[in-house]
Amino acid sequence: MGGSGSKSRGFWPFSGSGSVDDAAKDGDEQSMARVRSFPGATPFVFTRRSSLFFDEDGDLAHEFYEETIVTKNGHKKAKLKRVLRNLTPQGIIKLDHPCIHVDFPVVICEA
Repeated sequence: MGGSGSKSRGFWPFSGSGSVDDAAKDGDEQSMARVRSFPGATPFVFTRRSSLFFDEDGDLAHEFYEETIVTKNGHKKAKLKRVLRNLTPQGIIKLDHPCIHVDFPVVICEA
């Protein structure tokens, strides 16, 4: 849920279990690639993808709406129409404080 890892094996690069030699013995290239890509990995997350968008005017928001006038049976009525075009995602933003990765396999509690 929300992760991009393999559920077929119990491999976690932060746990210290498993090494390049273990992965080479198994012949699993994917595990070897994971071990090599996390040599000094940290359980902290420093950036995240933003859910905000910029519109044509440079305004920043989650959703944009425009007011439209609808005439029905001779009555004018104002409705809000959601804008889905010409929006640019904000992209990757830096977090103020690092967070712990959701897949970090340690229970953290305060006694």
